[in-house]
Amino acid sequence: MTTTCPPPADTAPATPATPGGLLRRHRDFRLLWTGETANKFGSAVTGLALPLIAVTQLQASGLQVGLLGAAGWLPWLLIGLPVGVWVDRLPSRPIMLASSATSLLLFATVPLAAHLGVLTLAHLLLVALATGVAGVFFQTAYTAYLPRLLAPADQAEGNAKLHGSASAAGIAGLGAGGLIAQLTGPVSSLLANSVTFVLSLWCTRRIRHREPARAEAPRRELRREIGEGLRLLARDVWFRTFVLFGATSNVMLTGYQSLLVLFLVRELGLAEGTVGLLVALASTGGIVGAAIARPVAARLGTARGMLVLELALPALALLIPLTAPGPRLALLVLGGFGVSAGIVAGNVIKSTFQQAYCPTALLGRLSASSSVLNFGAIPVGALLGGLLGDQLGLRPALWLMTAGIPLAALILLASPLRTRRDLPTEPAAGI
Repeated sequence: MTTTCPPPADTAPATPATPGGLLRRHRDFRLLWTGETANKFGSAVTGLALPLIAVTQLQASGLQVGLLGAAGWLPWLLIGLPVGVWVDRLPSRPIMLASSATSLLLFATVPLAAHLGVLTLAHLLLVALATGVAGVFFQTAYTAYLPRLLAPADQAEGNAKLHGSASAAGIAGLGAGGLIAQLTGPVSSLLANSVTFVLSLWCTRRIRHREPARAEAPRRELRREIGEGLRLLARDVWFRTFVLFGATSNVMLTGYQSLLVLFLVRELGLAEGTVGLLVALASTGGIVGAAIARPVAARLGTARGMLVLELALPALALLIPLTAPGPRLALLVLGGFGVSAGIVAGNVIKSTFQQAYCPTALLGRLSASSSVLNFGAIPVGALLGGLLGDQLGLRPALWLMTAGIPLAALILLASPLRTRRDLPTEPAAGI
């Protein structure tokens, strides 16, 4: 692929903050934002399509659907820590490009196998696992790249725009995936995300900014550099609090999400298009969460605002198990809305805090170490949800999983957030 952009300087600094909207005045961020939005749209289509294929075409059980959900996140436990060290050693943008291209090719094998009549659950599991590996590299590199692209004064706006657009793209992707699945079958919906992955690759390639050359330093043992990231989490009360909360929340969130498609299709008898529409509507809270995060943080303070957002809104998750055909379908939408609004708003505040508080040279290791615990909890939640669904029934399992979502926020309430108005805004000393 070629580009007409002039060759950039290898040591171009992040564009300084200037008046005006970030999307209008910052070309490279606009490309990153467009590519990431397209990527999230395709990922949402895939996230709905894979369990629908397993449930409707391969007659998967609750545990098997849980395994499918777990496979995509298991690589965080297997390779997340060394990837953090590698990302700190290498430029992030090429890693992002290679990861996106790999995912595109892997997902394309599913409709091909279905067309040849050889698609199996094992194939879906392998694709989920392999794309999960690519996702570890992409997410770690992306987290380290953003603060190198944006000036500190722009990072809060950048995080809010990226989280908001990701939520909007996810909603559109879920709705489109459900509609395509109903009209042409769930396998065909995977073809729709090919264009979005191509657009993501094209936008990322056209970014002119290059990360500054990193000072040559003696390469130490991988084990020691991994240990630095883990000690960073263990020593600092803020990082430790957020990772414990994130891991606990993800067990509960993924547990209920792994049951949701099964519950809506088999318990309530809904069609694929209706499933996609309901899940998309429930996810609209993410847009609202991204929009309100900065105003709430400005009014209440970043620490107090995070407590309010993560405690109050996700409590609506308790409405989800009450869902039934007819008017009570609205309970799913309302419950999902509260969960997604609270989680996304909290993530906006947390991302901005971590980018300001963590030294840039350690961002890759921090991202990987925290992600290993946060995302490593996801396969646990997926398997737990699937197992409980098979053993107790879908609705009782939903009750257990959704009740745990607001309870997880008690970790924040027991932390120093309770006594502070704002999170620290200066880089941590002694890290």
